[in-house]
Amino acid sequence: MLIDGSPYGITCGPDGALWFTLVHQGRIGRVVPGAEPTLFPLDPADGQPTVITPGPDGALWFTEFAGGRIRRITVDGVVTTFDVASPYGIAAGPDGAMWFTHLQDDRIGRITPDGQVSSYPLPGTGAMPSAITAGPDGALWFTLNQGNAIGRITTGGEASTYPLPTPGAAPVGISAGPDDALWFVEIGAGQVGRIDTSGAIIEFPLPDRAARPHAIVAGPDGALWLTEWGASRLARVTTGGKIEEFPLEGAEPHGLAVGPDGAIWVAMESGALTRHSVCPRSFRRPRSPRPPFPAW
Repeated sequence: MLIDGSPYGITCGPDGALWFTLVHQGRIGRVVPGAEPTLFPLDPADGQPTVITPGPDGALWFTEFAGGRIRRITVDGVVTTFDVASPYGIAAGPDGAMWFTHLQDDRIGRITPDGQVSSYPLPGTGAMPSAITAGPDGALWFTLNQGNAIGRITTGGEASTYPLPTPGAAPVGISAGPDDALWFVEIGAGQVGRIDTSGAIIEFPLPDRAARPHAIVAGPDGALWLTEWGASRLARVTTGGKIEEFPLEGAEPHGLAVGPDGAIWVAMESGALTRHSVCPRSFRRPRSPRPPFPAW
């Protein structure tokens, strides 16, 4: 599906539509698969909207890193703006609030549906907290891109970090998996990682270590799906570490989401939303055996 703009983040909204950000145009898009998209202009339009996700209030929430704003958009296009320093990742927490990362300030933030903001400092400096997701343990988990670690924060604001085994891994995307663990991608090392709630980490190298994986999401088939930004590919990894790759048309795949049709939808910054059909886990055809990828 061609889009007039540069899609970056994408999610499935509570209205059964795909919602996406147009990072360079300062707009939010909405589309039902098979229909024409609707675009909502933002005012001001200079914020570079990036990550978008559903909130607990029936609206969509997204970050504007360049503009220093978090915004909320209802399913009929009404926008509310909150000023926040350098937000990037955002996710709904188990406490009815939205949690986000301050990319440049070494803090994790919390914002309520009515706009009350609080923030919690992280240990160290220059760690660049990036993506964030709700974990299976009632806490929030996030990546520290320059800190080369995975972080965890409770809803009470207590933070801990877990260093990655690979130097320079530079993790970005993170998602709760189907196995009660967190899965993340290492853009600097070309690997997929898994961390359980005790902090134990396993890493799975991609076939192309220069693929620069960016975002990751749990699919409807019991596997994890990720974008390879540097190689214009989509990849699938099982919870046992087996990896498949699929070429994408266009360039610079960023965010991805499970759509209302059960397919994987990818935001291509070159100007498209790409659909990849997924067989449900119970109906996947058996594949030829592959040796497991090493974990280290």
